[in-house]
Amino acid sequence: MEIKFGTDGWRAVMADSFTMENVRIVAQAIASDTCENNREQDGVIVGYDTRFMGRRFAEQVVQVLAANGIRCCLVREATPTPVVAFGVKHFALSGAVMITASHNAPEYNGIKYIPDYAGPAAPAVTAGLEERIREIVRSGHVKRMTLAEAESSGLVEPLDVRPHYADHVRRLIRFDVLKEAGLSIVVDPMHGAGIGYVSQLLKEAGVHTIGIRETVDPLFGGAAPEPIDKNLTVLKAKVLASGADLGLANDGDADRFGVVDHLGRYISPNKVLALLARHLVKNRGWHGRIVRTAATSHLLDRIAERYGLPLTETAVGFKYIGAEMLKGDVLIGGEESGGCSIQRHIPEKDGILTNLLIAEMCAWERKKLDQILSDMHEDVGELFDLRMDRPFSMGKGAWERTMECLPDRVGPFRVLAVDRRDGVKLLLEGGRWMLLRPSGTEPLLRIYLEAASKTELQILTEAVDAWFTGAADMPYNGNIIR
Repeated sequence: MEIKFGTDGWRAVMADSFTMENVRIVAQAIASDTCENNREQDGVIVGYDTRFMGRRFAEQVVQVLAANGIRCCLVREATPTPVVAFGVKHFALSGAVMITASHNAPEYNGIKYIPDYAGPAAPAVTAGLEERIREIVRSGHVKRMTLAEAESSGLVEPLDVRPHYADHVRRLIRFDVLKEAGLSIVVDPMHGAGIGYVSQLLKEAGVHTIGIRETVDPLFGGAAPEPIDKNLTVLKAKVLASGADLGLANDGDADRFGVVDHLGRYISPNKVLALLARHLVKNRGWHGRIVRTAATSHLLDRIAERYGLPLTETAVGFKYIGAEMLKGDVLIGGEESGGCSIQRHIPEKDGILTNLLIAEMCAWERKKLDQILSDMHEDVGELFDLRMDRPFSMGKGAWERTMECLPDRVGPFRVLAVDRRDGVKLLLEGGRWMLLRPSGTEPLLRIYLEAASKTELQILTEAVDAWFTGAADMPYNGNIIR
């Protein structure tokens, strides 16, 4: 199997493609890149999450990097991706290798490469690594030494980033506001690397916290550690049973967030991002660009317009948001899949910081989350969104043929413009829109929809269903937009 970096790293099933040998090959590619840039002594953090064999895979990376003369900082324990990324910036290192499959199912593992700017690797960087990987596979040349040899050589040192990260968070979050609010919050790290981070910082801020799924479990309770609606049943039940004000969750490597209100209702990332953008301007007095991906709600556009802020749309993937953040004028950047970061922080999505910001917002407003959401909707209106996945063969020319036959209507709504920068985005009358993107990892077409009411969203959904079941001529209706 060819090793390729997707939207956020390389991921594969353990004992199938994600093997010790392939991990060493990827590590050698990263080592070669580091050596070519003469950064052997700057240091590379090697991190891992709570997945099966995580530390063992990380040790394989260390053996290869050290054999190439690269100084390695191996984390002492399972560590969240945003914390590892923060460590790169804090210690001015050349980068990090993170062993994680993030929110994927338990049988997966993966590798994220984090360059010296402490954000996701840019497409040019991963393309370069993929070319090196192909060369290494052809040559079979991988340098390697034992872990004992690496340690005795002085090239390996243990590292604990947590206290430094916590100090940084204390400077970003208003702990004084949290202390006065008397909040009760259920925290759910979903058995992942975020265990203890949100809960301990909230406790320090005087918040009554109730922890669930705070034990290491490589099987994540038998489900994917993805903090989406269907996976947060336990969190919802605990919030209701305990009478808590809020429920906060993180995924397997704690770079994504999940939120439940006091009524046990899941609040989508699209709504959370808009709430936080509003909070940072309205309550904290911060300003800057709002950056969102093409698949993320235009509710953020309304917040930007309401407060006179510029807005930038990027391709799907936090690496594109991170690139915008490196320019230095971004207030908040976010994506509908649960990724978020803010100014004064690293250009990497951080579910820990986002959860703490949500708590801060509720404490500041002295209101329940549903009331704050209602206030925002009264101010800028409400939008309704949905993501649909449909089987889609990426056979030769399939996507191109689809893109050549776009409709001039989706249901009753006219297509006003077409944006082809990432997949194809149909901008419909009345601010409605539809985005189609082939999955980079599965034979699926991801379809994102947004409308001004539940009724309109249902109309769009039915139009898409008719399209894919062949019950309608869409998109091959002869009304072609090129």
